[in-house]
Amino acid sequence: MDFTRDETQDAVAEVATALLARELQPDALWAAFAEADLLTLALPERLGGEGLSVTDVGALLTEVGRAAAPIPALATLGFGVLPIVALGSDAQQDELLAGVAAGRVFTAALAEPGRQFPEQPAVTARKTGEKTGDRYRVNGTVLAVPFAASAHRVLVPTDVGVVLIDPNSAGVTLTPTPSSSGSPEFAIVLDDATGELLGAGTEALQTLYRIALASIGAVVDGLVSGAVDLTAAHIGSREQFGKPLATFQAVAQQIADAYVTSRTLHVVSLSASWRVSEGLDAQSDLDVMAYWIAQEVPATMQVLHHLHGGLGVDVTYPLHRYYGAAKDLARLLGGASHRLDLVGARCSSI
Repeated sequence: MDFTRDETQDAVAEVATALLARELQPDALWAAFAEADLLTLALPERLGGEGLSVTDVGALLTEVGRAAAPIPALATLGFGVLPIVALGSDAQQDELLAGVAAGRVFTAALAEPGRQFPEQPAVTARKTGEKTGDRYRVNGTVLAVPFAASAHRVLVPTDVGVVLIDPNSAGVTLTPTPSSSGSPEFAIVLDDATGELLGAGTEALQTLYRIALASIGAVVDGLVSGAVDLTAAHIGSREQFGKPLATFQAVAQQIADAYVTSRTLHVVSLSASWRVSEGLDAQSDLDVMAYWIAQEVPATMQVLHHLHGGLGVDVTYPLHRYYGAAKDLARLLGGASHRLDLVGARCSSI
């Protein structure tokens, strides 16, 4: 494949970069993204969108990651809009996506207690008995749900498929939980909560997971690239013993290793995203990408902190945003050991 961005992706990235450079507060930045029509890129043309692919939207998410912007772009686009477009009926898309242009937020519950991206979810869904619509009673607990309190709907994997839950409805209890980045994250207990079926069966779950993983890869690609650029600028201007830090061999070796991690992640995340967009088998690429994120990215961020010295832990300096967001996403993926087990299981089944 050609890893060069096409004209559409370049245009999307250019607009996003211009908005991110304004260094707006999160709410104002999210409103600016909505006003610039960046949130509707993946919507079908009949709903005023451009019908862009996972890879195209990934160009936007990568720039959000490169700036470590604390906005619900990943949750809304990667965990919500793209899966709804892939799984939802026209009627569901019309109803759910109508508010995206104004900044409507979506999210997904991708983790249960001790289980991430579960292939056989413990959350149960049973028909309500109503004659109209695919309405279900949903029971279970999910964790690490970003921006759940502000979301219009939460996409919840269940034993029957992906179900849409209104986080403000009866039977839904949100409990704030800590995150490394400080971004809002919640545990959700569902007690006979009413939901609507978005997509039935295992294939619907896998579609949600594939799109979510590809979107996570796009964001982390930007996070690592942005953190490497930030560190390179620092060691190029900061002097010790009358010389820039970058001229010291030990420093140069460490930033070089970080750069290799960044470029490797870029290649594998873009390959995985492209395969998802083209409807090809992307699971091997996604598994390798997720393992690389969980294994290498937190360690690389730690090295970049080290190269900054005391400045790296200053909350008025942006590096902590990159490290925090990367740690949160590595945790959401289940950690390196879990991801390595999945890679090994896939290799042993070939």
